[in-house]
Amino acid sequence: MADARDPIADLRRIAFLLERANEATYRVRAFRSAAKALAGLSAAELTERAGNGTLTELAGVGDVTARCVAESLAGEEPVYLRRLVATEGSDLDAEATALRTALRGDCHTHSDWSDGGSPIEEMALAAVELGHEYLVLTDHSPRLTVARGLTAERLRRQLDHVAQVNAALPEGFRILTGIEVDILADGSLDQDDDLLARLDVVVGSVHSGLKDERSKMTRRMLKAVANPHLDILGHVTGRMVSSRPAGVTGPGDRGHRARTRAESDFDADAVFAACAEHDTAVEINSRPERQDPPKRLIRRALEAGCRFAINTDAHAPGQLDWQRFGCERAALCGVPVDRVINTWSAEQLVAWTHDRPPRR
Repeated sequence: MADARDPIADLRRIAFLLERANEATYRVRAFRSAAKALAGLSAAELTERAGNGTLTELAGVGDVTARCVAESLAGEEPVYLRRLVATEGSDLDAEATALRTALRGDCHTHSDWSDGGSPIEEMALAAVELGHEYLVLTDHSPRLTVARGLTAERLRRQLDHVAQVNAALPEGFRILTGIEVDILADGSLDQDDDLLARLDVVVGSVHSGLKDERSKMTRRMLKAVANPHLDILGHVTGRMVSSRPAGVTGPGDRGHRARTRAESDFDADAVFAACAEHDTAVEINSRPERQDPPKRLIRRALEAGCRFAINTDAHAPGQLDWQRFGCERAALCGVPVDRVINTWSAEQLVAWTHDRPPRR
């Protein structure tokens, strides 16, 4: 008989591929729950239960996941996994591939500390497997209560936790501290200045008042871009192009059951000119339901002289491989590699966020 595979690794790989394919939440949860339930068993008990058909007596393990475990223990690639691998997405063209290959990290990700579906450790290990050198953790700020935004005290605890996790991660990889901070109605940022100053990367996004009239939204965004703590302007227009759930598995699910939503109305030329002036990067958000900014605005930001960050806004490990979608759109708009800040090393990125003129 062939040597046994690692059934828990196979279950997690299936969950990862389902997340990457933007499958429904319940499918992802089935495999992650089974992996978690089985992780506490000894190898002997796992083998015994698979042999006598009692795996499904464990909470979180169903017929499909039990069958995958049995196939793994028999040394076979589970049929479910084999089918997922066989139906993976299409290849990138040369320009998009060059961008994707140059990316060294992701500057916008979420964990189960706010509305993500997985612990910080799982997100980090998935990033390692993808070949990243760093992952910027950017959970939400306090005002976004639907996403369990972090109060100042919770953010301080998270910073301590990240330091502990970094100490245990493989050499050559690190989690960078960050936040996706709400841009409030008056253009201020939704977190204490002393905490924002401690973070490696600050992404600022508008999550409320998305239908504000043009002049008000423009003033709001211009003030945020001029804030000395803001490094990246996130999902610029706030649009949603798809109503399909995005595979989020965390407590903030309802906040990500996106309905289609029109772009916010603002003076894009003024905002991008301010981004160029203050050296604030414009995010190219890779989420399939966002595709934000639209290509016409990516081109205008490029013409304005802006830098970019190609981010996933991932809320689950498999979504970390969505950068390919952002790279495709960036390549179509002619964004060169040297304009993308997450092609830099972690050291270069942190040096830029803390030392770039004229604001710091």
